[in-house]
Amino acid sequence: MKKTLTGLVVLLSLSMTAKSQVKVAFELSFIEPQAHYVEMEMNISGLTKDFVDVKMPTWAPGSYLIREFEKSVEDFTATANGKAAKVEKVKKNAWRIYSAKAKNVKIKYRVYAFEVSVRTSFIDDRHAFLSSTGIFMYPDGMLNLPSTVKVIPYKGWTQVSTGLEPVAGQKFTYKAADFDTLFDSPIEVGNQDIFEFDASGVKHTVAMFGGGNYDKERLKVDMAKVVEQGTAIYGENPNKHYTFIVHNFERGGGGLEHLNSTVLGASRNAYNKPDGYLGFLNLVAHEYYHLWNVKRMRPIALGPFDYDNENYTTNLWVSEGFTSYYENKLVLRAGFVDQPTFVDGLATAVATVTNTPGAKVQSAAESSYDAWIKGYRPNENSSNTGVSYYSKGEVVGLIMDIEIANATKGKKSLDDVMKAMYLQGKKLNRGYTDAEFKAMVEKISGKDFTDFWAKYVTGTHPLEYDKYFGYAGIRVKNENEGKQIPYIGVASKKTEGRIYISAVSRNSAAWVDGLNVNDEVISVNDIPVEAALERMPVIADSKVGDVVIVRVRRDGEIRDFKVTLKANPNVKLIAVIDPNATAAEVAVRKGWMGV
Repeated sequence: MKKTLTGLVVLLSLSMTAKSQVKVAFELSFIEPQAHYVEMEMNISGLTKDFVDVKMPTWAPGSYLIREFEKSVEDFTATANGKAAKVEKVKKNAWRIYSAKAKNVKIKYRVYAFEVSVRTSFIDDRHAFLSSTGIFMYPDGMLNLPSTVKVIPYKGWTQVSTGLEPVAGQKFTYKAADFDTLFDSPIEVGNQDIFEFDASGVKHTVAMFGGGNYDKERLKVDMAKVVEQGTAIYGENPNKHYTFIVHNFERGGGGLEHLNSTVLGASRNAYNKPDGYLGFLNLVAHEYYHLWNVKRMRPIALGPFDYDNENYTTNLWVSEGFTSYYENKLVLRAGFVDQPTFVDGLATAVATVTNTPGAKVQSAAESSYDAWIKGYRPNENSSNTGVSYYSKGEVVGLIMDIEIANATKGKKSLDDVMKAMYLQGKKLNRGYTDAEFKAMVEKISGKDFTDFWAKYVTGTHPLEYDKYFGYAGIRVKNENEGKQIPYIGVASKKTEGRIYISAVSRNSAAWVDGLNVNDEVISVNDIPVEAALERMPVIADSKVGDVVIVRVRRDGEIRDFKVTLKANPNVKLIAVIDPNATAAEVAVRKGWMGV
């Protein structure tokens, strides 16, 4: 047994030595950016095998959907020691180069990039945004290899922005310690507007593409406040430098976190509007908080990554939901909102989940696990069958935070759990399990959370918002309580002057009496429909139990449906901080909010 182990160690050592001698270098350029292409050259040296397989990831970490990036690859060719080599596609995302033990293999391919989002690449005559998982390939089985990337900007482009480390003395050339780092480092190439600020001992670079009415000096100050509040929770900032890549569009939104950078989508003309500016700072807070929550403190299933397949976890309600919750805490602590606004926003979040029929069907854990098949593939019935792990996780984070503060009389909060989990993961150098997260909550709070988990994490128990807000001296009122508001239960959209049903709520009047998504609504009680059905006087002025005749066009045929109006089941919550709260409630509130 000892000899066998010794032999195995030797083989592993030889294998690691062989891999360490293999070097990978990329060079990317642009011949036809107006046609949305990047030209890729991949050089692999130090090989000794008969063939080498190179693969492209099928998904982007942080965005839980198989996106089949390889579909955009064209003109894949290779040479071995300068001679043309046979190439065979052996899997949907893998190409085999028959190199005949040649030490030097050069691969060329093109990637088409024309999808505007924070998770996919986009190239045109103005700039190139390269989301690395859909651009770079790796030698199969060698994710641990370092690599270099040389960017040759298109004529007239003068800037490159990325979180990758620059190679000294080589302009627009960068290095990655391994492919996980490379795949976690998007690249912006063009003439982006760049400014910098320092916060928490870290240099932060902001690369703005698309123009906009932003005030750079104001952003430097306010973004620094967000950084400092996030760092204050964890006691340390894990980066030496950080890059914000911001794409400003006519209408924009969304963000994707990376190891020491992020990509944000924003509306270019909303920075000078209070709601628009606060929305941008919330987005900054959300993605920056991911530095700790998910990029370092991550579920065990999310690292090391399997780039070929789905990486299932039941913990996205923590990874994303808690991050949505904490963006609110960061903007509160940074002074961008006051306590009443903070509380009102959380009450709205609670109402959103409470009013989602699917929250009674799918748990937070199930929503996390099913992200790959449901979360990024919504349909007209999604709100009836599931709940977003962002939304559910946010409110679970809220009530868990208050529960911990209440159990410890305001001395501890969810902040302490998150910091402890981050430090534990750093020490163990691995992700956490659901059981480990629950155990840490119980350790910090001194309270058994088994019932809590059964209700709100793995179960679909209604949110007891009155109880939890009450612990912190916040009184919540449902303005719809006791009212008999007539409700048909549909959402509608206007297309080319016509009104179509876009969603039907489970167990509503429309659901029970047969109205369908895509029905064109012509009239209600012979009154033409010109706007949203729920606000039509013929419905709003009716009574619960009244029958209305809804005329629709379905598949070219006119049909009449008798619909018996039900009472609106949705809550409308108003949350108010009680000026007469007890000393115990005030202590909980201060411990929870941190201000």
